[in-house]
Amino acid sequence: MIPEFSLRLQHGISGGFAPPTPNSVHTITLASAVPADSTSSLHITSAVREDGTPRLQEALPKRLSLAKESDEASLIKELHSILKEIPTESPPGIQDIYGKDMSIAWQSEDLMWYNGGPSGCGVGTSAVQPTDEHKKKFNRAVEIIQELVKKAQ
Repeated sequence: MIPEFSLRLQHGISGGFAPPTPNSVHTITLASAVPADSTSSLHITSAVREDGTPRLQEALPKRLSLAKESDEASLIKELHSILKEIPTESPPGIQDIYGKDMSIAWQSEDLMWYNGGPSGCGVGTSAVQPTDEHKKKFNRAVEIIQELVKKAQ
């Protein structure tokens, strides 16, 4: 069974004295767990800021069918597993430790994980630094989310 969750991928987290201006924010939620023999829906919302514009432009929310044994379910399980293994910066928001100018925020009953801090990243140095393997896993997590967003378009 896939548990209820909410996740956000934000591109544009590096800041400094002023908060960052995001280039995109993608949100994916599963509001009810997927039972053994049924299908549910992922709710996906994207907001993208075109170059040279000051604000994110929101697109209409989309739905993506999610069956228990689907490719999408496998991707979500892989993402959940990755986030359980990789570190976040310490203290939160001090540094973009993955160097991608991207943050992921995941919330479910068994896991709360986010990097980048609630207002983006500052210019300090984190006490926690990821290994090359952690960075590869973070890149894979970003790819998974982007693939799910793309499937809903």
